[in-house]
Amino acid sequence: MENYKDGIAQFQKVQRELSNLRDAQGVLYWDMSTIMPPKGVERRSEVISYLSAQVFKIETDPKYGALVDELYTHLDDMDDREKAMIKDAKKSLDFMRKIPESEYLEYSKLVASAETYWADARAKNDYAAFRPILEKIVGFNKKIAEYIGYEDTPYDALLDLYEPGATVKSLDKVFQELRDGLVELIQKINQSPVTIDASILQGNYAVEPQKEYNRALAQRLGYDFDRGAIAESAHPFSTNFGNSDVRITTAYSKEDPVTAMYSTIHETGHAIYEQNIPDDLTYTNIGRGVSMGIHESQSRFYENILGRSREFLEAEFPNMAEAFAGLKAYSVDDVYRAINKVEPSLIRIDADELTYSLHIIIRYELEKMLINGEVNFDELPQLWADKYTEYLGVTPDTYANGVLQDVHWAGGMIGYFPSYALGNLNGAQLLYKGILRDLPDYQELIRTGQLDKITAWLAENVHQYGATYEPQVLIEKITGEKLNAQYFLQYLKEKYSKIYEF
Repeated sequence: MENYKDGIAQFQKVQRELSNLRDAQGVLYWDMSTIMPPKGVERRSEVISYLSAQVFKIETDPKYGALVDELYTHLDDMDDREKAMIKDAKKSLDFMRKIPESEYLEYSKLVASAETYWADARAKNDYAAFRPILEKIVGFNKKIAEYIGYEDTPYDALLDLYEPGATVKSLDKVFQELRDGLVELIQKINQSPVTIDASILQGNYAVEPQKEYNRALAQRLGYDFDRGAIAESAHPFSTNFGNSDVRITTAYSKEDPVTAMYSTIHETGHAIYEQNIPDDLTYTNIGRGVSMGIHESQSRFYENILGRSREFLEAEFPNMAEAFAGLKAYSVDDVYRAINKVEPSLIRIDADELTYSLHIIIRYELEKMLINGEVNFDELPQLWADKYTEYLGVTPDTYANGVLQDVHWAGGMIGYFPSYALGNLNGAQLLYKGILRDLPDYQELIRTGQLDKITAWLAENVHQYGATYEPQVLIEKITGEKLNAQYFLQYLKEKYSKIYEF
C-alpha cells in the first residue's frame, strides 16, 4: 500500500455499509422493545438474523480482512483517530475469524428473541420458562470467551467486550476497596438518629402527566428532540442510529413518579453522550462511547451527582410540584432527603446511589460463577437470594424481584454489569479532578439551571473523542491519574454525612 490514506478511505466506506446494517438492526430492536405485537417475535428474529448474516459476510470478506491487516502495519503513521479505528477493527476481525458463522447466526437469533421471552417470564414470575434460554446464552458466552482468548479467567474476555483492558484481577481489587468503603458508610448511616420519610414521594399519579413531565425534563437537561424520541419499555434503555437519531425509553409507576424521573435522567445522560459524538466519527467504528464504564459515568453523573444534588432539586422542584400536585405539601429539603434516603432494596434500578454498587457486585460475582461453570441453573434464583440477604439484608420474594429483574442476560450482555459501578467511580473522578477544576461555579450553574455549560464541558472533554482513546487512557488524560475509587467514596461521604449528620 503506497498511501495508507487510500486504504483508510476504503475502510471507512465499508464502515459506512456496516453502520447502515447495524442501524437497521437497531431500529428493529427498538421496535421489539416498545410497540411490536407479541406474535411478531419469531418473524422479527428471522429478519434480525438475516441482517446479522450480512454483517458477518462483510466482516469476514477476505478483501476486507486483507485491508485491515495491511492498515494495521501502518499504525505508526496514523493519527489517534485512525489508529483507534484500525485497532478496533482488527480486534473485531480477529474474533470474527474465530467464531463459526453458524454459531454466530444462531446466537444472534437467540438473543434477538430472548428479551421478549424474558419480559414474558418476568411478567408471569416464571423463572422455569426462561431458565433454558439463559443456560443457552451462558453456554454461548463461554464459547465466545474461548474464541476471544484470555490469560487468567474466561470472564476477562467478556469484560473486555464492554470495558477494554478490564480484568477480574483489577476489578476484584477496586471492588473490594469500594465495598469496604460502602460498608463503613452504611454502618455510620445505620447508627445515625436521623430518620427520613420517603413515603412522601408516593401517591396516585397518572402516566400521561408523567410522560409530559419527563419529556420536558429531558429537554431541560439538554436532550435534543429534533434528534431524539422517548418511548415506554419494560426496562429503560437508550439506543442510537448515528448521532442524529438517539432514542430513550423509560418505565412508569402510577405510585411513584420519581422512578420514571430518574430513569429518564439516566437514559438522557447516555443519549446526550451519543448526540455529542462528532459528525465525522458517527459512521465509523469509533463513533460511539468508548466503553460502557465511560458511558455509565455520563448517565450516572446526570442521574445522581447532578440530578440528586440539592442544587438541582432547588431548580427543578417547581416543575415537579406542578406536575405532581402531591409534592406541593412538602419543602425542597423534604423531597431532597426523601430522594436520597439510604435503604437496602431488592430492585437495582430503584436502589439509592450508596447501596447501588452492592447490587452490581452481586451480579459481578454471579457472572464470574456462571462463566466458570460453578452454578446449577436450577439453583441460581436461590443463590441470587442468598447474596441479597448477605450483602443487603433483604431477600427477594419473587423471581421478578430477584433473578429475573434485569434484561441484560437475556440480551447476552454478560460482562456488562461491572460497568455501572465503574461508571460511578469514573463520574466522581471526573467531578473532582475535572469539572470542579475547570468550572469552580459548578454548583451555582446547577442551581440557576445553566446545565448547558456542564454539558459543554463533558462534550469537550469526553464526548468529542468517541472511542478514540481506551477508557483508562481517557480518564488519565482528563484527570491526570488512573481510576481511583476514593473520589466516589469522598463524594458519598461529603453528601451523606450532611444528610445523616455523622
